[in-house]
Amino acid sequence: MILHHAAALGWLAFASPSSFADTFTAPPRPARQSPGGLKVNAPAVARFAFTVAASECRPDLAAMTALACVSAPASAPARFRSLDIFRGATVALMILVNNPGSWAHLYPPLAHAPWHGCTATDLVFPFFLFAVGNALALVMPGLQGAIFWPRVLRRTALIFAIGLFLNAAPFVRWNADGELVLRSWDTLRTMGVLQRIALAFGAAAVVVRLVRSARGVLAVAAVLLLGYWAACVALGAPGDAYSPDGWFGTAVDRALLGAAHLYQGEGRPFDPEGLASTAPAIAQVLLGWWAGAKVLAAGRPDAKAAPRNLARQRAWKLPWQLAFTGLALVGLGLLWQQVGLPFNKKIWTPSYVLFSTGWATVLLAALMALVEGRGHAPWLAGWARGFEVFGRNPLFIFVLSGLLPRVLALWRWPVGVDVGPSAGVTTNGGPLWTTPLPWLYQHLFAGIDSDPRAGSLLYAAALLACYGALAWWLDHRRIYIR
Repeated sequence: MILHHAAALGWLAFASPSSFADTFTAPPRPARQSPGGLKVNAPAVARFAFTVAASECRPDLAAMTALACVSAPASAPARFRSLDIFRGATVALMILVNNPGSWAHLYPPLAHAPWHGCTATDLVFPFFLFAVGNALALVMPGLQGAIFWPRVLRRTALIFAIGLFLNAAPFVRWNADGELVLRSWDTLRTMGVLQRIALAFGAAAVVVRLVRSARGVLAVAAVLLLGYWAACVALGAPGDAYSPDGWFGTAVDRALLGAAHLYQGEGRPFDPEGLASTAPAIAQVLLGWWAGAKVLAAGRPDAKAAPRNLARQRAWKLPWQLAFTGLALVGLGLLWQQVGLPFNKKIWTPSYVLFSTGWATVLLAALMALVEGRGHAPWLAGWARGFEVFGRNPLFIFVLSGLLPRVLALWRWPVGVDVGPSAGVTTNGGPLWTTPLPWLYQHLFAGIDSDPRAGSLLYAAALLACYGALAWWLDHRRIYIR
């Protein structure tokens, strides 16, 4: 029997396929009786430790959903591996683009647009939110009745708190005198990637719970996008509504969060994951929920449909429907851009939401046609399997990729004398310091090619491979940290 999790707080809105989604596997994977069959759940943030619950490694008894430690319904449809692969790919790509060897040496597709515009890297985070919506569609059937509110609220608060933990970590820093001192709470950034995920997931779950119908959810998403556009025009600076200072959200975030608690990387207090731009992010999760609900419906048993017809629908009909829908959203986003609403990730413009959601839907459709259409083909053991393991411990791997560099940065050693502001941290002839990860980059990757961008990318790929190896080992041992 599966042991009850001690804390029962669950994990992130994008599901771990080995828990909830194992119930959706058709046919199920053979049970593997392994001494490493552990399922790990996050307890109270105050301790920020892990509670481990052991289980018999049987897919039909997988106990946790992605959102709230609830079992899948007995009539659950077959699991779609394409959703697992899509989810894992977004995690892997976020790690890749967030960990270059040098931010000064990036290939254009791996760099964010300076302000307006949309690069391949700018699509990664909205794809992430789209995957959150997909997972929400999977778990909502198990969040009925009185359990909905406490579990969704706990999950939202937990993810938000983990984001704050990452912002504060490692809680100490080196000062100019070479001493470790506590970081100041007066300048701690309040918002961030996980905080945005938490708020968007929580609000989207409430909308789905209250509205219930797919048309109603799409209507709410449309109202959020149109309302946000109207707020930008009406409350922004005349003729400059989409600049860092003209955008209305800058004033809102400074007033509600305080300028000292906003992101400072734009040369001014401005937060790309602030409160004001959360509304269109919620709409993005709702659109992801709609796509996930369509996929879920395609897997439901139909008494009038033969199994062969159901398989054909999963493999071809639904992918084509999603692909056409995605291309329509891309077209609407481009049209909206042409009438004056630019693509902008940092203020999450509605045109950017439609454009990125459209491409996410097209990619999901392509994965469905390839993966569901060919079943467990041998080629899945390669690239698809590599992405899939990231989706089995998604939040743990993502948090680790942000936490580890910060902790390692506390271990430093001198490598010379600083001769000026362009050479190091100080300008008084003091020691020039390095830390483990920059040292590895400089000695193993920086000079690997005459183009420094190649070494920067190879360094990021090497880190990703290390995290992938850890994700594979955790999955192989059936250890899932929620």
